[in-house]
Amino acid sequence: MSQGTEHYYNNNYQQPNQNAYNYGQNNYYQNGFQNADAEQPKAKVKKAKKQRVKKAKSPKTPHNKRTFWKKGVAVVASAAVFGGVAGGAFYGIAGNQIKKLDALTNTTTEVASTTSAATTQSLSLTSTASVGNGMDVSTIAENVMPSVVAINISAIVEQQGMFGYTQQYEAEGSGSGIIIGENDSELLMVTNNHVVSDATTVNVTFADGESYEAQVKSTDSDTDLAIVVVKLSDIKESTMNQIKIATIGDSDSLKVGEQVVAIGNALGYGQSVTTGIVSAKDRTNSTNTTPLIQTDAAINPGNSGGALLNMKGEVIGINSSKYSDTTVEGMGYAIPITAVQDRLDDLMNRQTREKVDESEKGYLGISCATVSSDVSEAYGIPEGVLVTDVASKSAAEKAGIKANYVITKIDGQSISSAEELTEKLNYYAVGETVPITYEYLKDDAYVEKTVDVTLMENPNANNK
Repeated sequence: MSQGTEHYYNNNYQQPNQNAYNYGQNNYYQNGFQNADAEQPKAKVKKAKKQRVKKAKSPKTPHNKRTFWKKGVAVVASAAVFGGVAGGAFYGIAGNQIKKLDALTNTTTEVASTTSAATTQSLSLTSTASVGNGMDVSTIAENVMPSVVAINISAIVEQQGMFGYTQQYEAEGSGSGIIIGENDSELLMVTNNHVVSDATTVNVTFADGESYEAQVKSTDSDTDLAIVVVKLSDIKESTMNQIKIATIGDSDSLKVGEQVVAIGNALGYGQSVTTGIVSAKDRTNSTNTTPLIQTDAAINPGNSGGALLNMKGEVIGINSSKYSDTTVEGMGYAIPITAVQDRLDDLMNRQTREKVDESEKGYLGISCATVSSDVSEAYGIPEGVLVTDVASKSAAEKAGIKANYVITKIDGQSISSAEELTEKLNYYAVGETVPITYEYLKDDAYVEKTVDVTLMENPNANNK
């Protein structure tokens, strides 16, 4: 492959796996999860007058060296493929359907995020939406539905055909979100990363039935969290009068057997309510680095990003995944809100960025390939983006990035695939300096390092 041109590759081989994990949009979009606990400077955001939440860091898992050639079997990227999973599997619970590419008729402004200087916004255990000590389910639903939103997205995805060719489709997906704050210009909602990670358009529907164009402010695949925003200037006064910032509870105080309520956009039909109990705490699975709450409250496709509530009507979890098996019922999972307060703080306080024009896009200068969770587990390589080649005199080379390094974060946000790295770079112009975190092998162990990379102009841009 020629130098001076960035090439991105994705491992997209799959095979059945009894305990596979599915990520996002019923697995048309696959995301690995990495650590994303690098310190970030806080963004300048006006302190919300209503609801806040506090901070929490995701753990870092060291990787030990294993040779690429230690195993003689083929490397697989993900075993959890829609319609191709044997036995039980964990599913990201966003719903979707596929349309052909030529059905795509409109687009919206895409955004990513960066950090800026700042007064910070945070979640807290108090809110303007007060609740009592123990309510019936109907009262909880009435009080909390104004704080829950339906999220609908579209994205362009590729699927490999049986004869080796690839075809593009427009995928439409649905999920849920929770209103958790506002700043000077935006209403902030939390959802799952797997709901919006590959979205080209995002729309949010509030409790009054009004829908608005939304933007993805920030994401973290490590904890499967994302912040979606709608400009306050776009929201009608009538809608503002019908919605609330959610009350945040303490997930650490939950007890096994305690009753809970789940609210979300199940199957994309709009808000629905289910009930159950806390079946277990501190459950782990490969969909998240954070120990999860297990519940038997029905959690269905489209519930991703919705609220799991205690009987005071407080959000104690963010619905995320379910276990699917013909022999298993009632195994849903939610991200405990207290455990991720730090991460939410960071994501809420990032500055929303606009996608730059193609002619102004910054150039990193690498060829790379995706290191999926399966590859990472099989060969002891960190999940992320493996650098396979570095162009001479490129921005990456000048920053000290070399072949066989694994890029895990850009601007403090974890990345799980070569495609995600490509997408993130669409928001950085020539001449901008962006922190890039990578891991490299040293003394039989992977070591993490962050470098500042000043993006350059693509030397082949004028030849296109």
